[in-house]
Amino acid sequence: MPTPLARKFTLSDLRAARTAGAKVAMLTCYDFTTARLMQEAGVPMLLVGDSAANVILGYDMTLPVTLAFMVEITKAVRRGAPLAMVVADMPFGSYHGSVARAVRAVCRMVQLSGCDAVKMEAAESQLPAVRELADAGVAVIAHLGLRPQAVGVLGGYKFQGRTAAEASAIVTLAGRFAAAGAAGILLEAVPPEVGRAVVDAVAVPVIGCGAGPDCDAHVVVSHDTIGLTPRPPRFAPVVGDVATPLRAAFAEYARRIADGTYPGPEHAYAMQPGEAERLRATTMPSSAATEPQPSPQHRTPQPRRHAQPTATGPQP
Repeated sequence: MPTPLARKFTLSDLRAARTAGAKVAMLTCYDFTTARLMQEAGVPMLLVGDSAANVILGYDMTLPVTLAFMVEITKAVRRGAPLAMVVADMPFGSYHGSVARAVRAVCRMVQLSGCDAVKMEAAESQLPAVRELADAGVAVIAHLGLRPQAVGVLGGYKFQGRTAAEASAIVTLAGRFAAAGAAGILLEAVPPEVGRAVVDAVAVPVIGCGAGPDCDAHVVVSHDTIGLTPRPPRFAPVVGDVATPLRAAFAEYARRIADGTYPGPEHAYAMQPGEAERLRATTMPSSAATEPQPSPQHRTPQPRRHAQPTATGPQP
């Protein structure tokens, strides 16, 4: 049986887990009901990812989602899992252009959604914003490695850190974000050696998303790991098949509608005693005598009779 969260999981708990060498589970979540179930299952960290663009809205990239959309779904997750540490993804375009723009967008997310931290896909240009947000008390997780919002310049959804030079650049940038005040690093789609190097290089928790076993926490897109994605990435573990029972349940509902077994008497509401009879007396008269007579303008016209000629009248 799962062990539900018994108390609020915080950034301090994540730091303590890193110190103790304990690994922390994290899943993506986009709605109230799933958040409730994840909290009941004991998942301590939830990422409200911009991957909602893919698995919820059906886009083939993450760029279309807006800040307003991300705020709303983060609020839903927060309500469903008040004890989990909820991390909200900052969507494409919301934190670019200037430090002031980034600070305004992040503060709006935190104030309106109630999230515990935000995640930003991190390029060197975001270092000043992370520093200012950290000074303001906002927990920022810097996302390095494969950055889906930057697939245009990365050349597609390809794993990063393929060479020693690429790996060294990721490790260096991770150190700079940690020094700027980032509360954590998220590494996506890098070889295990890169994950190990980043863990060794920074003092903050490192969350892996296909980054090898040495990361302090691990996150995957929940749809990928429960069989709801046709082609999940290679790093996502398949821990269940939700799609098959869902399809079967949907098909069973459709069958019951088609053959008339639903709705049945057990699904009906009952009127108060005697009220059904009164309703029938009001709406369904018992004899034709009480039926209303047609009005004159609706009576069927009778054919007119022609007069017969008399003996004194003209003869044909």
